[in-house]
Amino acid sequence: MSGADILDVVREVQIPILAALLVCGSAAKAAQAIRARSLEAETGPTVIFPVRLRRTAALGLCTAELALGVGLLLTAGRIGTGVPALAVRAATALLFITAVGALHELRDRRPEAGCGCFGELSHTPVSLRTIARTAVLCLAALSSIGVPPLRMPGSAGQAGLTLAVVAAELAVLAVLSPEVGEILTRMSHADPCELREVPLARTFSTLEASAPWRRYRRYLVTDRPVDVWREGCWRFLVFPGVLGSRRVEMVFAVYLAGRRAPVRVGTLDVAPGVAEVWHAPTADSLQASNPV
Repeated sequence: MSGADILDVVREVQIPILAALLVCGSAAKAAQAIRARSLEAETGPTVIFPVRLRRTAALGLCTAELALGVGLLLTAGRIGTGVPALAVRAATALLFITAVGALHELRDRRPEAGCGCFGELSHTPVSLRTIARTAVLCLAALSSIGVPPLRMPGSAGQAGLTLAVVAAELAVLAVLSPEVGEILTRMSHADPCELREVPLARTFSTLEASAPWRRYRRYLVTDRPVDVWREGCWRFLVFPGVLGSRRVEMVFAVYLAGRRAPVRVGTLDVAPGVAEVWHAPTADSLQASNPV
């Protein structure tokens, strides 16, 4: 088998691989939004948008990925040849080109945020490895442009070559994917939540998707906490705010386990010019003082 034949196989397999990744990515983002009961949950690069646009951006990203994934499959055979196939594959390449730039921007502006590529599995901060994976997928999409309609392998040798190419590419993508490590970690053990390491970015994602955050966010002076600490299964975040004419500190308690982690909030008055002994609240005291 010549080098040209091998190159043809490499180009052909990009279409089903890209389609599978796009559909899985869209499904993972949708599952995360459903569990958080909000599309405003952190979805990778959408966190760099203004808050009022994040819902629209997240919905647009999920829809685009699903539409392109399905479109790649529908235009892979003889039915979708010509202009439809060219349009879908060019749009897929454009999506990944845009994603490379967006992830680079996200890494600069929100270094603690994950790419959100596969929902809650992608909470690891964006690294050069993540950007490299997106660049590889961009090249894969570009190489798929102009590929003739896909067909079944004509011989056992061609089928073996196709499987080998698919396995090699998936191995490269696995090396570039931090999500693989997260999956293996979840499969290998299940530590109690008191000992489990939970990234701060995931806590922010849970908080920003909660009803207490949406209710009290307008009273906050800044959306960056002035203090963060953890006690057992709870992480506490303190934000300065103004409630009426009073200066307050709003303390949010985020539970660190479970798919629908509860979030509680309480307010503490801050008297200007008065030295006070401040005692860290507990999750029970927040629930009792201000149940939400």
